[in-house]
Amino acid sequence: MQTDSPTVKIPLRMKSKFFEPAQLIIPNPELLINLVSRRVRQLAQGHRPLTQTDPRMDFSEIALKEISEGKLGYEFPSDTEVLLEAPVIPTE
Repeated sequence: MQTDSPTVKIPLRMKSKFFEPAQLIIPNPELLINLVSRRVRQLAQGHRPLTQTDPRMDFSEIALKEISEGKLGYEFPSDTEVLLEAPVIPTE
């Protein structure tokens, strides 16, 4: 006999002391997640950290520390860059 118990969803919390300072620099959560994930991928491939690290830090903490120290940021392409990269569709 199976008992049906309701599933309880517990929100995950980031336990990094660098998360809140990084969030102050990049307030958009989607942009922050994308930036951290791209930097984690680079660090996993062997790129060197841009800041002093502790051997116990994982890649996401290193990325968040780099963002919170202002050593890692983002920039949106300008309108001319977007137009230059747009594909040309031939007309018949």
